[in-house]
Amino acid sequence: MKQLYLVRHAKSSWDEDWLDDFERPLNRRGKRDAPKMGGVLKEKGIAPDLIVTSPAARASATARILARELGYVLERICYREQLYEAATRDFVATIATLDDKHDSAMMFGHNPTLTMVANMFGGTTIVNIPTTGIVGIEFDYDSWIQVSENRGRFLFFEYPKKHV
Repeated sequence: MKQLYLVRHAKSSWDEDWLDDFERPLNRRGKRDAPKMGGVLKEKGIAPDLIVTSPAARASATARILARELGYVLERICYREQLYEAATRDFVATIATLDDKHDSAMMFGHNPTLTMVANMFGGTTIVNIPTTGIVGIEFDYDSWIQVSENRGRFLFFEYPKKHV
């Protein structure tokens, strides 16, 4: 059995308009929401075997914050270039390459792709995963390469405004 947790990066700052999109940091709200959502996951007993993130500043910062909250070793976070500006097929291809020794994976990325992947795998109709939103999906497979459309079981959809 495999469990996939899809996490949209926390709210980013637009204050430094000279920065490239890739370099945009988290803003105050993002820095507040990310640890809060890590706490929500911790309360659910979620401890991913693997964390994979887009290397964009806002996604990787969110991944590090949640990793700290969950007791995940920061040096074990995997950065995958293909998750930045990824098409759905790129995200799915990345999932298929995950090592089967990991039964749970948490992946950090960007919209609209993240919402499309959640709907595709979880059989859900989420209009938009907001910043720091997290979707949990479970698959009755032993290999990540078997994960496919509408074969997952939707577990949860958490987001900051749900926990105000």
